[in-house]
Amino acid sequence: MDDSKKVGTFVLLKLFYLGFLVISICNVISDAACLESERQALLRFKQDLADPSDRLASWSSSGGNCCDWTGLVCDNITGRVIELHLGNPHHPDDDTAVPGKPFELSRLSGKLVSLLDLKQLQYLDLSGNNFGGQIPGFLGSLHNLRYLNLSNSGFEGSIPPQLGNLTKLQYLDLHDTLSNYLFKENLQWLTNLTKLKFLDLSGITLSKASDWFEVTNALPSLIVLSLSNCDLDPVPALKNVNFSSLGTLDLSYNTFSNSIFSWIFTLTSLVSLDLSHNSFRGHLPSGLRNMTSLTYLSLSSNQFNSSIPDWLYRLNHLQYLNLNSNNLKGTISEDVGNLISAMSLSFADNNLQGAALRSLGNLCSLITLDLSGVRLSQDMSDVLESLSGCLSDRLESLFLVNCELSGHLSYQLGRFKNLRDLYVTKNSISGPIPDSLGTLASLRQVDLSKNRFNGSFPEWLGQLRELELLWIGENMLEGVVSEAHFSNVTRLKLLQASGNPGLSLKVSPGWVPPFQLGAIALSSWNLGPRFPRWLRFQKDFMFLDISAAGIVDTIPDWFWNLSSQFFYMNLSHNQIQGEVAQIFNTNPPAGYASSIDLSSNFLRGSLPCLPSTVGTLDLSNNSFSGSISPLLCCKMEEPKSLGTLHLADNYLSGPIPDCLMSWPNIFSMNLKNNNLSASLPSSMGSLSFLQSLHLRKNNLSGILPPSLQNCSLLLALDLSENNFEGNLPSWIGEKLSKIMIVGLRSNNFQGDIPHALCALSSLTILDLAHNNLSGKIPECFNNFSSMVSKRNSSDPISYSFGHFKNSIETTLVVIKGILLEYSSTLRLVTSLDLSDNYLTGEIPVGITDLLGLRSLNLSINHLSGRIPQTIGNMGTLESLDFSYNQLSGAIPESISNLTFLSYLNVAYNNLTGKIPTGTQLQSFDASNFAGNNLCGPPLTDNCSTNSVKPGSSGNSEGPKGGLEVDWFWFYVSAALGFVVAFWSIAGPLLFNKTWRHAYFKMLDGMGMKARQCFH
Repeated sequence: MDDSKKVGTFVLLKLFYLGFLVISICNVISDAACLESERQALLRFKQDLADPSDRLASWSSSGGNCCDWTGLVCDNITGRVIELHLGNPHHPDDDTAVPGKPFELSRLSGKLVSLLDLKQLQYLDLSGNNFGGQIPGFLGSLHNLRYLNLSNSGFEGSIPPQLGNLTKLQYLDLHDTLSNYLFKENLQWLTNLTKLKFLDLSGITLSKASDWFEVTNALPSLIVLSLSNCDLDPVPALKNVNFSSLGTLDLSYNTFSNSIFSWIFTLTSLVSLDLSHNSFRGHLPSGLRNMTSLTYLSLSSNQFNSSIPDWLYRLNHLQYLNLNSNNLKGTISEDVGNLISAMSLSFADNNLQGAALRSLGNLCSLITLDLSGVRLSQDMSDVLESLSGCLSDRLESLFLVNCELSGHLSYQLGRFKNLRDLYVTKNSISGPIPDSLGTLASLRQVDLSKNRFNGSFPEWLGQLRELELLWIGENMLEGVVSEAHFSNVTRLKLLQASGNPGLSLKVSPGWVPPFQLGAIALSSWNLGPRFPRWLRFQKDFMFLDISAAGIVDTIPDWFWNLSSQFFYMNLSHNQIQGEVAQIFNTNPPAGYASSIDLSSNFLRGSLPCLPSTVGTLDLSNNSFSGSISPLLCCKMEEPKSLGTLHLADNYLSGPIPDCLMSWPNIFSMNLKNNNLSASLPSSMGSLSFLQSLHLRKNNLSGILPPSLQNCSLLLALDLSENNFEGNLPSWIGEKLSKIMIVGLRSNNFQGDIPHALCALSSLTILDLAHNNLSGKIPECFNNFSSMVSKRNSSDPISYSFGHFKNSIETTLVVIKGILLEYSSTLRLVTSLDLSDNYLTGEIPVGITDLLGLRSLNLSINHLSGRIPQTIGNMGTLESLDFSYNQLSGAIPESISNLTFLSYLNVAYNNLTGKIPTGTQLQSFDASNFAGNNLCGPPLTDNCSTNSVKPGSSGNSEGPKGGLEVDWFWFYVSAALGFVVAFWSIAGPLLFNKTWRHAYFKMLDGMGMKARQCFH
């Protein structure tokens, strides 16, 4: 035994010595410097890169062993660089409060050519950078690569086929979710990559790659296949499916429709399946019931319209289930409690009514639960009580958005100790925000907005050290918010509390907030009267809304240099004075254009120079003066992003500059109510995306430039109250086929109304009033098909307005004799106004085919003939004005069928007979029927047939008596006197437009004074 022990001891000592020797040798080798040639290659590589966040600071010519540099791994024996880890440490969606900012600042850019010298490279990660251009084909010569990740790196164009030379590759990720600029017409280059286990081509356009299934099906080692958002062709019918090792399949965000491919159900080893964001419809496919290995299943954003089948609840290995955004019906049954492995369940945005909340509350592994849009119709306290099983011990994210919840947010919330995300927006929860919320120390995101919370702003908020995002807007909170409310929220990045007009922020002038907000929304708070000084310490904000905040001050100089990263700034509806910076300094993250809203203040001075990065600018309702040229004609060499330009209601003067060709992306321009003059520039026609143009109430003149017909996408054109002249151009009807609103009121247009206008099938508002138009009303006006049908849509006509709101089309329309402004209900308005022109002839019978018309005004013309008998067919008509024409005959009886009519004026025509009986007609003022030969209510003449005839009384002296002669001459003289008096006054009014306007303006003034006397 002793000898054996000695031998054993000796052997162990030898082995220990050999091991120590090997380790020592390895340490010596590993401590050796990397190859000088590769070190120089890496330095050249760094020199060719732009590194805004200095990620490669350790890469230095005096930095020693390059194997110790950031992102490098060397072979322990040879010292050769074998791994290069230069992926962006941030994800584009990491920070929802400051979209893309950390990600953008960490993106490398430049040339990759120096990588050619790293011949032994096995692992290359360049993801999340911004190299641009095509993927370099020379990467295919790095034959030792096993891992290649170029995802979201800003490449574009066709994928080089040389990547097919990387026969040792096991992992290939080229996905592009940021730009979608990569494409490939076939995937044959993949056929040599037989060792590939992971393949992600998501976001790459493969619409022409009809071989996508054939090629990927032939890759024998494939475990993960992601082809999301690739615009794939439907799968051909195949007999053999070779995905024997496939564990993960992602075909989301494509255009597949009808039923799910049957071959998928044969992949019984599949553990993850994502078919979301397609157009699959019908019942949830029963073939899924056999895929019992699934742990991840997403069928969201399709068109499934069945109830949730019971077999789905028997897939008890499921850890993640997402059925969001379908048309699923019924309830979430008690069988949901069988999903004992579930960690994330989402049933949001379907047509589900009710859920077995107690069964959900007993899912002890559940971390995320999303029931948004499920009509629970319960008291919030009952919901929390039902969910307070073992679920409350682990739940981290709870989404109950728009669930028809009421009652109070009660103390039960305190049981969910691990809750990090709470979303209960768009409900009817009332009462104060409970103190129990302040005990949830892990809270990171809270959304209580759009409820009925009242009381004070919770002071315990300052103790939530982990809080990053807080939405609490559009409630009824009130009181004073102080520094104490934010004492320890150092991680806060988003504060959205707009729409609580009872809240006031009162902090010391020198307050330095403990947070750096990326998004600040305090609209309708009382932040004034001084401009908030604490903002000067918020240097990272990208979204700022302090509109309607009671600020009565100038904008301090430091504000304009505070943050150049912002993409939304709203200071509107305050009383801000002074001038703005002459150059707006804004450099938003890639993919964003800045929105600036300074409207409805007291700002003055000249307009600033607009940088190319601004997408929306609203300076309306201020006191800016001078020319528009400084704004539109500076930096013309830069590509422009501007889409919305609103400068209405200022004191701008001079012509519209002829440099609009530099702003090709403008789709909404509002310059109304200024002092702009001269004719429209021809470059207006270069705005090929223009949808809304408002130039009302200026001093513009001349003819409409023919180039304007190039704006073929126009929906709204308002040039009213200017001095435009000439004939109405026929190209309005021939080229502007999408137009809905045409306002040319109060100009000097003349000639006939062109029949080409009848081609405008989308037209809902046509206002040609107060011009010098003559001729007949076109018979084809009944071709205005949008006026023929009754309009029920109350959706506003809107245009994109930055990233967080819309610009709603607003138009002034004269209805019932009053100038009204319509915006959110504009789609419901239909109006035809041809008043105050020189139109002749009869009213076309076809006009009465406009069954959806709500306002018709043909007054103050020279129209003759009868009112069409079919006028009563216009059942939606609310306002009708035929006054001051030469119409004759009786008012048609059918007019009494217009039950919605609330304004009628037929005064001063040659109408005769009895006014038809109808509730509305008798309620109108008698003056609306004056100047005719009408009788009956509301007139005092009751159409009596018992009037005394001349010569029938005892006053006559005989058949030839002198009394009869006296009556005859009385009537003759009275008639002559009336004719002379009438034409002395009416003649100038009818034929002199200036006198007529002055006369009616005098009458309006007298009416206003009379009303003031009685009020």
